[in-house]
Amino acid sequence: MRPVRMRCSTAYPQRPDGRRRTRRRTGTQKCQCRSKQRLRVRRTSSSCTPRAAGVGWSCWPPCGATARCLGSRTPSVYSSSHSSGSSAPRTMMTSASEQRWVGSLSMGMIFFCSPIVSVFTDILGCRITAVGGAAVGLVGLLASSFVTSLGPMYFTYGIVFACGCSFAYQPSLVILGHYFKRRLGLVNGIVTAGSSIFTITLPFVLSGLLEKVGLQNTMRVLCILMFVLMLAGFTYKPLLPVKSTNTQTGRKFPPMSQVFNINIWKSLGYRIWAFGIPAALYGYFVPYVHLMKHVEERFGPEANKEVLLMCIGITSGVGRLIFGRVADYVNGVNKVYLQVTSFFVIGLMSMMIPLCNIFGGLIAVCLLMGLFDGCFICIMAPIAFELVGANDVSQAIGFLLGLMSVPMTVGPPIAGFLRDRLGNYDVAFYLAGIPPIFGGTLLCLIPWVEARRKRGKKEVQNKEQDVTQKMIEHEKAQEDAQQCKTGESVL
Repeated sequence: MRPVRMRCSTAYPQRPDGRRRTRRRTGTQKCQCRSKQRLRVRRTSSSCTPRAAGVGWSCWPPCGATARCLGSRTPSVYSSSHSSGSSAPRTMMTSASEQRWVGSLSMGMIFFCSPIVSVFTDILGCRITAVGGAAVGLVGLLASSFVTSLGPMYFTYGIVFACGCSFAYQPSLVILGHYFKRRLGLVNGIVTAGSSIFTITLPFVLSGLLEKVGLQNTMRVLCILMFVLMLAGFTYKPLLPVKSTNTQTGRKFPPMSQVFNINIWKSLGYRIWAFGIPAALYGYFVPYVHLMKHVEERFGPEANKEVLLMCIGITSGVGRLIFGRVADYVNGVNKVYLQVTSFFVIGLMSMMIPLCNIFGGLIAVCLLMGLFDGCFICIMAPIAFELVGANDVSQAIGFLLGLMSVPMTVGPPIAGFLRDRLGNYDVAFYLAGIPPIFGGTLLCLIPWVEARRKRGKKEVQNKEQDVTQKMIEHEKAQEDAQQCKTGESVL
């Protein structure tokens, strides 16, 4: 009966030289060295797909959602306080157009600061930018709670608080690329859907607070959210290595050519996209700002107007999840057609608001509007990626958000001015539906422009290949002729 060989080091007592044990030890050392090399490659490689790190995965999406909602939904404090008759200073509650200017200025500044925020994010990093922005927003919101006139409110709330929200919000878009590399549409949809939670809950919370504690104390309560946002900013953990672009020149800051990328403006498709979206946004946010006041005038103060914002928030979150996944299956710049459809539907729904004489019809309009609002938001980054490429996508989004600040600031006050002149919001909502339809029509040119650019690029490449082939054939013919002459001379 043959003895069974054991794999331990004491299985071969008849071989004291230890050759097999030495061989096994050497193999183990080789495996350890290989594993260490793989680990070093994983740590230093920027092309790997990193894994979300515990607390960072659970905290940074709510950070972006909080900053977004505090900037976009908190301006409804003014309309809610005006309609609920809270104990706000009378000097702040003048006409509809004047009180809307503060909220519109806040919305516009959030996007106006986006190009500047992208520069600070590249220099200081996501964590410092987000925490500093949340701290500035906290100071601005707290100072606004002590203001008793409309003039200082333009600075404390419309500028300081909005700039802080912008610095706290945009790093959440940058950190997204550090954690995920595949299925960008779905991931972007999931992350942006987090803001819908605040869109659903904040109207009810704000209405209750305004009725019980008033406008100034409501702002102090909202300071708690800004403090939580500042703490959550510490969870931003960039996983990709920082680009060392200044070591060769010895500069502390990158050159202007790297801070402001001008190459993206050479693309005609991006120029159409960058100016078409702001053109559509002149009427895009009018329903979000003036809808609650319109419902109060049309259906009375007893109407449950907060339900409309809740419907928009719910369907917006669903739309971001659905269309984010759909965008992964649409090839190239054809994703623009999803955005075109969104603008067409939102423009038509804005025109339908004055025609709704029953509250149920208005709910149906808000459901459709929220669904395609989510589509517009979640596919913005994938479209920028297709137009300018991965290296320039951050600058492309930053410049686009900066251009969006103008229509977002001007549109709602114009609607408030029309209401003060005409006595109702009907004409304002009719006119608000025209810019989204016009902007969507303009965006339809992008696929044609990009296809034409690719055809021209392909023709140039084919011509270069033909010229190169002819040069090679000509050189080969000359070499053959020279060889023939050399052979004749030898003969």
